[in-house]
Amino acid sequence: MSDIENIVPSSLNNASTKEKKAFFQVLLCLSGIDGQTDEDEFNYIIDAAQRHGINNLDDLTNFSDEKEVLKNVKVIKNRDLALELIKEMCTLSHLDSILSDEETLFIGQIGLALGIEMDKIEQISNWVIDRIIWLEQAKIIFERD
Repeated sequence: MSDIENIVPSSLNNASTKEKKAFFQVLLCLSGIDGQTDEDEFNYIIDAAQRHGINNLDDLTNFSDEKEVLKNVKVIKNRDLALELIKEMCTLSHLDSILSDEETLFIGQIGLALGIEMDKIEQISNWVIDRIIWLEQAKIIFERD
């Protein structure tokens, strides 16, 4: 278990199948919201879904229909899980090093649908960016590629 998992354990471990499906449906929708799904983004989602017991992404129907995804995400009532989803959305949106306006808007819409305040979404986004910078600095300091 990583240090971050000790501080912020994954709420997905205790989520229902419906909640997990909604969670990953959102991530799949986000990955294509800018018109293209990057291979790194798709692999990130597949790996995370499999770690949490979803082995068939075909089960996540209508993941490209934003309105349907926004409706389905409301099954998530647990605030910890909702905050984790925002964190994962922010992480996913930065994988290709390009945060598009469409991604930003969709993250905000999902956050609002889940009752997450905009300043909380901004805090999470800033934390994700800080973490990315910190990891990149570690590569330089410890001479890793």
